[in-house]
Amino acid sequence: MEGLRAVAIALVVAAHAGVPWLAGGFVGVDVFFVLSGYLISGLLYKEIQSSGRLGLATFYARRLQRLLPALLLTIACTIVAAIFLLAPFEQLAQTDAAAAAATWTSNIYFALSKLDYFGPSAETNLFLHTWSLGVEEQFYLLWPVLMLFLLGAWHWQGKHFDDARLRRGLGATVVLCVLLSASLTYTSPQLGFYMVFSRAWQFALGGLVFLSMARIAEPMPARLARIRSAGGWLGLAAILASALLLDAHTPYPGLWALLPSLGTAAVLAGAEGPRQVARVLALPPLQAIGRVSYAWYLWHWPILLLGLTLVDGDNPWQVAGLVAISLLLAFASSALIESPLRHARYLRARPWMVIVVGLALMACTAIGAFTWNRSAQAWARHGEQARVLQARSDLSEIYAYGCDEWYQTARVRSCFFGPENAPHTAVLFGDSVAGQWFPAVATHFQRPGWKVLVLTKSSCPMIERSFFYARIGRVYVECDRWRHDAIALLHELKPDIVLLGSSSAYEFTSKEWMEGTRDMLDALDGASRHIGIFQPTPLLPFDGPACLARRQWRARWLPTPAPCNAPAGNAKLDMIRQAIARGAAKHPAVKTIDMDDDVCPGGRCDVLRDGTIAYRDKQHITATFAAALAPALGTALREAGLDPADASTSPEPPATSAPAKPDPPESDAKRQLSRYH
Repeated sequence: MEGLRAVAIALVVAAHAGVPWLAGGFVGVDVFFVLSGYLISGLLYKEIQSSGRLGLATFYARRLQRLLPALLLTIACTIVAAIFLLAPFEQLAQTDAAAAAATWTSNIYFALSKLDYFGPSAETNLFLHTWSLGVEEQFYLLWPVLMLFLLGAWHWQGKHFDDARLRRGLGATVVLCVLLSASLTYTSPQLGFYMVFSRAWQFALGGLVFLSMARIAEPMPARLARIRSAGGWLGLAAILASALLLDAHTPYPGLWALLPSLGTAAVLAGAEGPRQVARVLALPPLQAIGRVSYAWYLWHWPILLLGLTLVDGDNPWQVAGLVAISLLLAFASSALIESPLRHARYLRARPWMVIVVGLALMACTAIGAFTWNRSAQAWARHGEQARVLQARSDLSEIYAYGCDEWYQTARVRSCFFGPENAPHTAVLFGDSVAGQWFPAVATHFQRPGWKVLVLTKSSCPMIERSFFYARIGRVYVECDRWRHDAIALLHELKPDIVLLGSSSAYEFTSKEWMEGTRDMLDALDGASRHIGIFQPTPLLPFDGPACLARRQWRARWLPTPAPCNAPAGNAKLDMIRQAIARGAAKHPAVKTIDMDDDVCPGGRCDVLRDGTIAYRDKQHITATFAAALAPALGTALREAGLDPADASTSPEPPATSAPAKPDPPESDAKRQLSRYH
């Protein structure tokens, strides 16, 4: 068992450390689930069969005694380290998850968290990995009651122990929950991934393996022994194949989770005997790692995230050093905290005391997390931290008007800015990186006879290609439908100019960028006489405001982040720009707009430019900075021959250069929607 635990934790840590050929190492969690189902079901079954009863208080107390001390220690140490290493606004994104982790409900917290496009992603949360612990603890809470019922062991059932009914019940749980998980993976990916009812089949599968092995008479027939042996090796191969073949773009768990889960079941079924896979899993290094697998799981994630604020994440040796530190902490905490408390006879003899004290400690830790939240709020409102926090939310006003509805819907929300009866229309069309240019575009086209139409959908690139959007856990079908309908709207409106753009963060190949751009422009052909494509804004390899805030926040004795700037160019960005240019070559009237020299002069991107915070995260510039670039945008448009405004009108005086707003914005947008749909 320890060897299988070692394989599971090694895969998880490798995936989180960014080992490229083990991106699917997250399947190690599935191995843990099946293994837990096997062990706990066996433990409960044996106790019920031997004593005719089940001591629920003793069972729950032992779970607390085994798992809670190391968890609370890790949470407390993580909170302390985060206070020193993270900026206050970053800490605010961690506090609620810390409280949920302390109460074994973090899976519910992440499952029900409302996605915010400009908010921090779950992958930056120091307590994200505790979701699986929440699933396991909820399994431990419910499984004994369910097993007693399926076995017919409750007093009101007459204590007629029925093994066949238990097997049927576990089998039904596997089938029904697999179907539920497969459905939720595509309809509600967060629920499908995090919630216990979509993972219960893996625990039930482990229980079925135990019951099946218990029925096999000893000595085992030679033929069956050979089959089990081969199955064990195939099972281990299935686990490793899952880690090699799957990645973050795989809809998961769904039916894909069957591969590592059935593989684990096969290993458990075929682990006994001299020639079986158990010989490999019994190797001393695997046994040693397996014994501290729980502690290593707890430590590795916060050590990696916090450590990467101190070292270079692109340096594999430094990342390996962080992994080594987490393993050393696992051995230390296991030897000093986890193991002594787990085997303490005084505690084992007093289950109710363990339960009461454990619940009290969980409550105190959760209260501590909420106290941390209040403190972080106060720190974030002070001095330079307040300025950085303001830059974080320095968005263009299109978001205040609800012009961008992200993945929630595929409808085209038409947001007009300017006089309703203006004869000329400029369109800003694209994802959030296109939308960041609205302050500059609106200022440039604020002139008599012009209005600006905004058509944006965050994370929806301006190329005709579907893609799996990892952040929502499925193919981004709303993007495809929205893009199609938006193009149809442009053909109906016939605007004077269309300015479109996308981020460079998408994982498309050069061919996909080129052909997708070409197909997009083919679809737009005839919609407008002037079409311009914003070349992608350079991405930062770090979070801009976080870099500034950390430099100001950290104590002098701590390592200070490197200066908050980065080179403007890289191989991926150059590839995308060349692909876009090749895709547009068939359309000579289409021009590209390159604002790099204005965003990142001299080939270097500074987060702080002339006292203005330029970036609000890794890839978006602030609205304040974008507005300051309005004159530069006008120059770029004129040089590209993309300024029909010059031919029709002259600019208004500078005193009235603020972007025009819809009047009233909400009713105007709704009117346009009803008109065109």
